[in-house]
Amino acid sequence: MSIYYIPPVNLLGRGCLAEAKEPIKSLGAKKAFVVSDKFLTSNGTVKKVTNLLTEIGIEYVVYDDVKPNPTVTNVDNGLKILEKENCDFVITIGGGSPQDCGKAISILATNGGSTKDYEGINKTTKKCLPIVAITTTAGTSAEVTINYVITDEERHVKMIMVDTNSLAAITVNDPELMISKPGPLTAATGMDALTHAVEAVVANGAYDVTDSTALYSIKQIFEFLPRAVKDGSGIEAREQMCYACFLNGIAFSNAGLGNVHAMAHQLGGLYDLPHGVCNAMLLPIVEEENAKGAPDKFRAIAEVIGMDVTGKSDEECVNFVISKMKALSEEVGIPKSLKEVGVDNPDFELLAENAMKDACAGANPVFFSKEKLIELFKRIA
Repeated sequence: MSIYYIPPVNLLGRGCLAEAKEPIKSLGAKKAFVVSDKFLTSNGTVKKVTNLLTEIGIEYVVYDDVKPNPTVTNVDNGLKILEKENCDFVITIGGGSPQDCGKAISILATNGGSTKDYEGINKTTKKCLPIVAITTTAGTSAEVTINYVITDEERHVKMIMVDTNSLAAITVNDPELMISKPGPLTAATGMDALTHAVEAVVANGAYDVTDSTALYSIKQIFEFLPRAVKDGSGIEAREQMCYACFLNGIAFSNAGLGNVHAMAHQLGGLYDLPHGVCNAMLLPIVEEENAKGAPDKFRAIAEVIGMDVTGKSDEECVNFVISKMKALSEEVGIPKSLKEVGVDNPDFELLAENAMKDACAGANPVFFSKEKLIELFKRIA
């Protein structure tokens, strides 16, 4: 038996933000704690949401001090304001950083303690405050998942929380909110989405339902990500990426991820690097190793991205997929090495040790020793 987790209400498609008023009203809450970042405040995105709240008579407080790779301090500071202002639900606006920070604040509001207490799988006992998750990037899928990631500044580690109690009540996936995103950000978040989809297919926890959504997502990303990067104002590409992100989010939230994420989390935690870029650099080299234990998965991926697999060997299918991953990454302008993003002397020992402890590693189809992890990290140095 498998249990499939998905937010109960999901708005999808162009202009769907305007349709969120009634679902929000139905929560019966009185005052929103709006979690976002300075950029989304400055470009008017937060205002679009707060105007909507004003129209339906709901008070709000904006907390926009969330940084990329949100920290324990970001969460603690936000929680203090939420409690002081007596907010009874949370609205998250943004990509993965505001989504994750908002989840952590909402969890602490009902469970108490520190974010550090809940690292791991299902450590809480109470459902979080209701969350309305409004995404502005087609990448992390944090709005629809049971996962969130917070950086512990003291240990320089990204803590992974996998918790069904953190699932949002309502998600809003409006591609019109993504139009203004620059090419490099679109590329990084899009490659993050591809990593989610591939890892969901390859993960130990994958099954038919998760495969169906993840494989379709892979197909759409290969087709539409280059278009979204090249022309950020093209609504069709933005919308298809939005759908792909939603689909792979509900896939990996239920199937699990793997060692691409386990390794990428350490690079982000130790060197404060963009998560999507780390994933993109690691994806082909990790999946080459995974293919040794799950070659049938790569046959399925090869087929959806254009290969006629009839009569083809497992090795041919794997090589096709890996080459296509590398080509897509290069086409959208992802850096190829840690040196290119300012990391000259990586601590390979620490990176490998922490990756082995990461919650995502358990879903990987092949066990990676510390020595193997060091070898793979060195390949992107």
